[in-house]
Amino acid sequence: MMNLPNLLTILRMCMIPIFVSLYYSGMQPAALIVYLLAGATDILDGYLARKWNQITSFGKLMDPLADKLMTLTMIFCLVDTKYLPMWVLVVLVAKEILMVLGGAVLLKGVKGQKIVVMANWAGKAATAMLIAAVALVFPWHAWETVRTVGEVLMYFAVGFSLFAMGNYAWVYVKKLSEKKVG
Repeated sequence: MMNLPNLLTILRMCMIPIFVSLYYSGMQPAALIVYLLAGATDILDGYLARKWNQITSFGKLMDPLADKLMTLTMIFCLVDTKYLPMWVLVVLVAKEILMVLGGAVLLKGVKGQKIVVMANWAGKAATAMLIAAVALVFPWHAWETVRTVGEVLMYFAVGFSLFAMGNYAWVYVKKLSEKKVG
């Protein structure tokens, strides 16, 4: 079912090649604006889907995929142009792979119990930290102090992303345990 929230998700995915093109064309400020607009569409599509009761299977699958693709593409660009160390990308890619595999297992079902993984406060906080860190590290300015603050925040954001993954695992293992008992 195609609705406005799903169209915003598709738009966000279409913004990825635009972001990359702008970034590598030396138009980093414009690329940052595209990235921030993509973040705004993420907030808006989630809000509208809940408000208008237009939550769909497509949205549940594609919305987080669009977010992950945009964020990892942007992190890749920053690593490729030496604004971030490679380990940041490696850790975040590994974390996302583990999250996708865990979510797929839960969606397929464990012992007959199917669970859809929904965003929680820790994941949202980690995403907000990543966005803030990117905005500070991103090469749209020449202020080394701002970039350094962004790098430190990025390290906290990566750590908090790992915490969020552990939080998701704990929450869903607990849900599986509760369903077994009940």
